[in-house]
Amino acid sequence: MTVQSIFPNGAPLPLLLGVAAVFAYFCGCFNGAVIVSKYILRNDVRNHGSGNAGLTNFFRTFGGPLTFVVILCDVLKAVVALLVSQWLMFSGYTIFISADFTVVYWDTFAKYWAGLFCLLGHMFPCMFQFKGGKGILSGGVVAIMIDWRIAVVVWGGFLILTALTRYVSLGSLWAGASFPFISWYCYPQTPIIVLAFCLGGLIVWKHRANIQRLLAGNENKLSFHRKKT
Repeated sequence: MTVQSIFPNGAPLPLLLGVAAVFAYFCGCFNGAVIVSKYILRNDVRNHGSGNAGLTNFFRTFGGPLTFVVILCDVLKAVVALLVSQWLMFSGYTIFISADFTVVYWDTFAKYWAGLFCLLGHMFPCMFQFKGGKGILSGGVVAIMIDWRIAVVVWGGFLILTALTRYVSLGSLWAGASFPFISWYCYPQTPIIVLAFCLGGLIVWKHRANIQRLLAGNENKLSFHRKKT
């Protein structure tokens, strides 16, 4: 059964957006750092370090091969969320899928839309008391899936700043701040620009405590030595 078999003339756009948003949100809720630490290690990562349920805090606290499980979770949930959203747009909203520009537009819009709600699920997971991560890895995967040009700017700046300063948060702030502007350059359509600023703004907002620590000079630097717990 496909969406077209239920809605031969195309499903209503609000319905498709709603289904894609809910699915992407719950994909985002699948927080690898919380699941691995709480249910495998029996030691919730949110009780350690920065209290953040993200990859960096997990690595600093526990380290080890389970870090790759966390990475895999954060990567796969973003990939699945965006692919399903694209499928919904193309299989359900056929009335607008006709010209080349329209195909590119809706494909791109679907990625931004799903990416936003996937990050909302990652940051505010309903099954984990709305205490999640900051969305850097999943957001980076979203950037890669949207456009290689966006990925180069976001990931390039992140890697360079992190390598030079050893502040993961500084690289993360670059990623969040640069994302909407490079998106604007690549896709100057108002709905996409709005979604891009929401995505980037969320990431920057989630790093507000890091900004305060950076300004105070007491932000934690990246280290490959696991902290004792």
